[in-house]
Amino acid sequence: MNRKHDKVKVDESEPTGAEDAPFEARDVRVKKDKWVTDVYTVDSLLGKGKFGEVKRCHERKTGRELAAKFIDVSCSEDRLDALNEVDIMRRLQHPRLLQLYDAFEDKKTFCIVTELVNGGELFERVINEDFILTEKASVVFMRQICDGVAFMHSQNVIHLDIKPENILCLTREGNRIKIIDFGLARKYNPDVDLRVLFGTPEFVAPEVVNFDPISPATDLWSVGVVCYVLLSGLSPFCGDTEQETFANVTCANWDFNAEEFESISIEAKDFITKLLVKDQRKRLSAKECLEHQWLRPSLKRAGHYPERSLSKKRLRKFVYRRRWQKAVNAMLALKRMGVTLSQNPIASHSHAGRSYKK
Repeated sequence: MNRKHDKVKVDESEPTGAEDAPFEARDVRVKKDKWVTDVYTVDSLLGKGKFGEVKRCHERKTGRELAAKFIDVSCSEDRLDALNEVDIMRRLQHPRLLQLYDAFEDKKTFCIVTELVNGGELFERVINEDFILTEKASVVFMRQICDGVAFMHSQNVIHLDIKPENILCLTREGNRIKIIDFGLARKYNPDVDLRVLFGTPEFVAPEVVNFDPISPATDLWSVGVVCYVLLSGLSPFCGDTEQETFANVTCANWDFNAEEFESISIEAKDFITKLLVKDQRKRLSAKECLEHQWLRPSLKRAGHYPERSLSKKRLRKFVYRRRWQKAVNAMLALKRMGVTLSQNPIASHSHAGRSYKK
C-alpha cells in the first residue's frame, strides 16, 4: 500500500493530559550568573519574529531537546516584558500550555528555554490534503483549547493573543495541542482596571478596540473566532481594511449565513453564539465552555455529529492569507527598524502596542 496518499483522521479520544507532560514541574528562576550556552548546545534556527528568534537546543546534562527563545532587551521596557513572560509561564504548568524549562538574562538579551513542540500550527496541519477534518475532530481540538484557557484563567492570567498561529500540534500525528506565546499575557486582578491596546485585528475583542476594561472573557471572544474559522474557513470580522475589521468587531457584526455552516450542528452554532457576544459579562467562561453540550464528552452523543468531511477550501485560503500577512509584517518591521508603528495602536502584528492600567 502506498502510505503517501493515506488519509489521516484525528484520534477523537479525549486526551488525558498526564501522558504528554514534557518534563517534571520546575520552579524556574532567571539565571544571571551564567548564559544559556554554558548549559545547552544551541542548534538550528526554528523561527524569527519581531521579538527575536527561536532556536533548537539540547541540554548537555540530560540530552533533552528543547527550544530557546532569544529576546532583545536593550530597552528597559522590553526587559520588563520578558520578565513578565517568565513570571506568567512559571505559574502555567498544564499539559495544554507551552511549558517553561529555564531562563537566562544578560545585559542585552533574554533567553527563555521551553519544551519543543514539533507538530506545527494546528490550522497548517488541518489543511493538509491527507488530513480529514470533521466536526467531531473540531470538538477534540476546541475542548483542549478551552481546557488550557480555563487553567490560565484559574491562575488569574489572561493570554490576550489567542489566534490560530498560537495553537500548535504537539506532534505531526497525534491529536494533542499546545497554546503558546505568552508575550502579551497579563495577570488579572478583578479589583484593578486593566486596559490594553494590542492584539490581532481579526481575533481581538470589542472591549480592546474600544479601550474598555478587559477580563478573562476577552480571551473567550478570541476562542469563539478561532472556532468559527476552524469550522468554516471564514473569518467572521475580517473587512477589506483594518478599520473595517475593527468596525465589524465593535458592532459584533457576524452571522452563519455562509453555505459552509449548512452542515454544522446546532450545538456548534450555539457554542459560537455564546462566545461572540459584545457584552463580555454575558459570554461563556472557559469553564462553562467545557460544560457546553457541544464540547461535553458523552457516550450518548458519540455518533451525533456529522461524520462527513468539512470543506477545507476556504480554510486553505484563510491560512494562505495569514501567511502572506505575516511575511508582509516581517518585511515592514525590518524597514521600520526603530521607526514608530502606524498611528493605529492595534497594528496587524500582534506584538504592537502596550498594556495600560488605571
